[in-house]
Amino acid sequence: MTIAIISVFLINLFLGIPLFVTLLLASLVGFYFANFDLAYRIMPQQFFSGIDSFSLMAIPLFILGGNLLNESGLTPKLMNFSRSLVGHWRGGLGGVNILSSIFFAGVNGSAAADTTALGTLLVPEMKKEGYSAGYSAALTAGSSLIGPIIPPSIFMILYASLTNTSIGDLFLAGIIPGLLMGAIFFVVNWNYCRKNKILVRENKPTLNSILKAFIVAIPALFAPILIVTSIIFGVVTPTESGALIVLYSIIAGLIANTLKFKNIINALIGSIKLTSAIFLIIAASSIITWLLGYAQVPASFRELLLPFSDSPVLILIIISGITFFVGMLMEEVSALMLLTPIVMPIAIHAGIDPVHLGIVITMNITIALITPPMGACLYIAAAVSNIELGRMFREIIPFIGYALIILLVVIFTPQTALFLPGLFN
Repeated sequence: MTIAIISVFLINLFLGIPLFVTLLLASLVGFYFANFDLAYRIMPQQFFSGIDSFSLMAIPLFILGGNLLNESGLTPKLMNFSRSLVGHWRGGLGGVNILSSIFFAGVNGSAAADTTALGTLLVPEMKKEGYSAGYSAALTAGSSLIGPIIPPSIFMILYASLTNTSIGDLFLAGIIPGLLMGAIFFVVNWNYCRKNKILVRENKPTLNSILKAFIVAIPALFAPILIVTSIIFGVVTPTESGALIVLYSIIAGLIANTLKFKNIINALIGSIKLTSAIFLIIAASSIITWLLGYAQVPASFRELLLPFSDSPVLILIIISGITFFVGMLMEEVSALMLLTPIVMPIAIHAGIDPVHLGIVITMNITIALITPPMGACLYIAAAVSNIELGRMFREIIPFIGYALIILLVVIFTPQTALFLPGLFN
């Protein structure tokens, strides 16, 4: 049955059929081999129960909050603040790209949105300053990985809903790995600029200019602080935090007089489209997950990895390899939904902290976003940079390697993820 499900899934994916339809067709084939009489009862039940979760309501609210902040015109303000901090360094514009991704992570938590916004605004400027088009696109796609790792993160919310792990702990756990990712990309960018003799083109800013840029960017910078602190101190639930950030975004936009009725409508339409796509995938994935449980796939997988259960590090490396490979071939939300219920019992049996596992899975799924052949951010970066996809695939390889180095650091040193949650527990 499992082979039949995988085969039908890959064939339909290759034919370009929408992902949630592909998952439903694969489910029908699975029920045909398992017990087709169950399909009429189980498929509707699992489809709706998969999205019948209060914690999942945080997803559309965070998406809407991020879109409202973007529609309020805060994107250029964050970039200007980033430029005031690092624009005068060697390779300053590349540094602005990376630092803006760190700031954007707290606004929308979406790698695709990050790639689109920064690629459109920064890649043309980077090319004018001597960066190659391929490197500019690869750096934009690579730095966008920071978005889903530093809170808020849709992937972490999904993982928490599947495993009953604290979303507040997951959000805190992503901060250090995300900053480490940014740090290694800063080193890579500095080295690239040194080798290619890209000179500093901006004067060192005054303290007054930095302060002005910071004050203008405060409304956007305060958003992630509001999200994380309100959750970890127990003031609101994650879903309520999402509603709070929507309210905050509207108020901040109105006070700044940059959020008009048209902007609100655009934010709502964009949020509805993205939320609908995500929830359809979650619902369809829930059916596959039930089928795999019915076929005892998680139990079989656990037996397969049982000989390695004495080594948490080895288990995490194996789980990472599987997650990364699956993430390369299928959409990230469905990969997370399908794999988490399978690997979670194995990790718990090996003594791995659920929060540590959540960060490792999130990083794998996120790195897959820039990995051929299915990495969504690659296609976006290639499109906004106007370069061939084949060239994009070549240029991105070093960034995948550096991101995997940070992943290994997190695997071998759990405290990189668990230190901050430990401070509040």
